[in-house]
Amino acid sequence: MKKPLIKIKSYFSSNFEVLAAAIIFVGILVTGLDFYKAIILMLEFIVIMEVVKMISDFIKKQKLRLRFVLDIFIIFLIRDVIILSANVNKDYVDISFLLIVIFVFFIFRILAIKFSPGVIKISKDTVIEYEDDRDNKKVQDDTKLMNDNK
Repeated sequence: MKKPLIKIKSYFSSNFEVLAAAIIFVGILVTGLDFYKAIILMLEFIVIMEVVKMISDFIKKQKLRLRFVLDIFIIFLIRDVIILSANVNKDYVDISFLLIVIFVFFIFRILAIKFSPGVIKISKDTVIEYEDDRDNKKVQDDTKLMNDNK
């Protein structure tokens, strides 16, 4: 009996999001909240977290990242699409319009990441984002440094 409990404990310790989702699901069942209302509340919570992250980043670095702003708008619009979709009298024109706007924001987000000044493209699929706070932003060639050290 102890071995299965140890396996379950180790699984949840490495996959905490499954545990969080299970707790939220049980909370929804206990409170009797409609599922779509719970999803709307969770999306509102994510929007609030993104706004706080954006404000915190702005206070620390005194820069406003376009990616954070776009993320907030995308999540907020997804929330609106879910609300309109769950409505009994669905307005398909509004839903279609919001989906087109979400698509445009996704394109802007991809462009904001691709043309960000703090991005290094390593390969076709790998991109590293960094913050460079050095005064001297000159890039040095590693092979030249290795040859100088010999």
